[in-house]
Amino acid sequence: MDYINLFVRSIFIENMVFAYFLGMCSYLAVSKTVKTAVGLGAAVIFVLTMTVPINFLLDNYLLQPGALSWLGAEYATIDLSFLSFIMFIAVIAAMVQLVEMMVEKFAPALYGALGIFLPLIAVNCAILGGSLFMQQKAFGGISEAATYGFGSGIGFFLAILGIAAIREKITYSNIPLPLKGLGITFIITGLMALGFMSFMGIKI
Repeated sequence: MDYINLFVRSIFIENMVFAYFLGMCSYLAVSKTVKTAVGLGAAVIFVLTMTVPINFLLDNYLLQPGALSWLGAEYATIDLSFLSFIMFIAVIAAMVQLVEMMVEKFAPALYGALGIFLPLIAVNCAILGGSLFMQQKAFGGISEAATYGFGSGIGFFLAILGIAAIREKITYSNIPLPLKGLGITFIITGLMALGFMSFMGIKI
């Protein structure tokens, strides 16, 4: 039951986009069509699901103060926590490179449509945020970290898919000229964030 609660919270209550407003650059830029939103959302799910548990292992067995005690008593005082950012980003960059190669090989049209925003997942603050929140929450095991990473990815996917579907629908709507484009998108994002806030009362 704890895993279900963690999964639901990471999707709705602690949504990367609507609760923390992380990853807004790609959220706004790639949400013009549902097709590109689905492609980027799926890539984010994969990257978060892989990187959060890997970084959990790195943090617990390499980076935290005393994490190297498994090598021997003389290593128990070593603190490599100052390497957290660079190690987390290295893992993320490796996973993003793998995703980029897969998309280019199996979906070249989607690769072209996503453009620069696919490799930019490596510096997407929502991806790094997943690993940093994992570190902050101090999960008890890798399965919890994987559940949180997968749920966070699903949350980002729903957010970008939802705004893309709405933006496609309002293409021909009578929107005031000053609000066309990013203006109305920001307003809709704010309203969606308010909607997601209604899930804060969920307790499983």
